Amino acid sequence: MVDNFEHEFFGIGIQNGKTPENLGALWRSAQNLGASFIFTIGNRYAKQASDTHHAVKAMPYFHYDTFDDFYAHLPKGARLIGVEMTEGATPLESFQHPRRCVYLLGAEDHGLSKKAQEMSHHLVQFFSEKSLNVAIAGSIVMYDRQLPKPRV
Repeated sequence: MVDNFEHEFFGIGIQNGKTPENLGALWRSAQNLGASFIFTIGNRYAKQASDTHHAVKAMPYFHYDTFDDFYAHLPKGARLIGVEMTEGATPLESFQHPRRCVYLLGAEDHGLSKKAQEMSHHLVQFFSEKSLNVAIAGSIVMYDRQLPKPRV
């Protein structure tokens, strides 16, 4: 029998994303870096022109109209990790990624909503002079997850 509490997984998504191209690029990175699923909150996108690896056929995509709907559907036992340049956020370089988690990114122009920041189990950030494209920021977080660091 497999112990489901030991199974590692992660999902990644965008709250109120600006452009469908950002989702397509994040989707491709998510497929390459081991994500179990991808999602959006607020904006819904169809198949992306930048999805050259056809990730839409290879991994589940979920859409939630509101943050509350998304939060109500977090996988059992998963921690919500908000990615936000804000005071008090843990530097990504020292962050120990949970075995089961969901990473949430905001759009470059507005970031995560106040509610999303408050409801996140952890907030992480990495060094950057200015806000990065959401697909690039998400790729950095997923890459860091793949590094040989302890899991919590």
